[in-house]
Amino acid sequence: METSKVKKIHDYGQSIWLDFIDREIIKSGKLQQLITEDGVRGLTSNPAIFEKAISSSNDYDADIAALSKENLSNEDIFYRLAIQDIQQAADLLLPVFNEEVVGADGYVSLEVSPLLALDTEGTIKQALELWKAVDRKNVMIKIPGTQPGLAAIRKAISEGLNINVTLLFGLDRYKEVTEAYISGLEDRLAKGESISEISSVASFFLSRIDVLLDPILEKNELQDLKGEVAIASAKKAYEIYKEVFNSERWKKLAEKGARPQRLLWASTSSKNPAYKDTKYVEALIGEDTVDTIPMETLEAFRDHGDPENRLEIDMEGASSVLAQLHHAEIDLNQLTQQLEDEGIEKFNAPYEKLLKAIEEQKQKV
Repeated sequence: METSKVKKIHDYGQSIWLDFIDREIIKSGKLQQLITEDGVRGLTSNPAIFEKAISSSNDYDADIAALSKENLSNEDIFYRLAIQDIQQAADLLLPVFNEEVVGADGYVSLEVSPLLALDTEGTIKQALELWKAVDRKNVMIKIPGTQPGLAAIRKAISEGLNINVTLLFGLDRYKEVTEAYISGLEDRLAKGESISEISSVASFFLSRIDVLLDPILEKNELQDLKGEVAIASAKKAYEIYKEVFNSERWKKLAEKGARPQRLLWASTSSKNPAYKDTKYVEALIGEDTVDTIPMETLEAFRDHGDPENRLEIDMEGASSVLAQLHHAEIDLNQLTQQLEDEGIEKFNAPYEKLLKAIEEQKQKV
């Protein structure tokens, strides 16, 4: 049997994680099949994914009915349901986690409430609670890389949590996230505690950048840059990654067993039908990175993807793309902040819809 094109990506040093979870994929054996045949090495979830899973199936009805008798809030019910799914997925991925390089992969991510995206203390509190409740060493707690999220990330790392920093769009914010990670490790080391088992990824969102920028480029007669800004930004983020995690400051932590915080490419489905459906996956295959992809993108890549190491090809071209934006007085920092703000809203809406669906299910019973 020919090796899956998706599995071949791992030959180039990149790990593919699935951006999807529901009970059906776990119970049916489909997730195990993806791990075995396509080399899927992790899994990410978010409020929108859980909202779709709970609202569009009957798989959760019995549990909601039982939990509704315990005088729990709708949010508490949601997290009880989600934690069960996360634990089962983590158990399926444990063999990946326990491979020769223990802890290199095999992680499942669970997000703190998106309603806490601008609440530092609330995020820290819930991150610690979820970490304890899930009770799996191969789980990552997702914290948004907002300005208030930075202190929460640092604190969570210092407490020994694995953290998936989500909702990153801009290079300046990405630099701040690497600083929060490294500072968190240093804080932990200063307490005399081990840093050798902590893992983290920084999730850099891609396609949404081009969705916002393409019309602006059209208006500024920069049509040749359409569909190029997200990939150029990601390449420059990787440049920052290599600089930060080869610094003298980092080497001191590496000597104590610290693991680099890998870049993770998120929002990798092509939202513009004019673009190839595997565009963002193909362009950014490279060493020591992760790509989390939705099911339809994984299936598209399995069918007609072209796996090859391209991440560091034409770095000068990536610099040129960003320089042309600057020359045209297109403020990328302002636009990526807009994307972050909109991203919070895009997670809040399905989360509130999810809580409403749980309430409706409770009323039925």
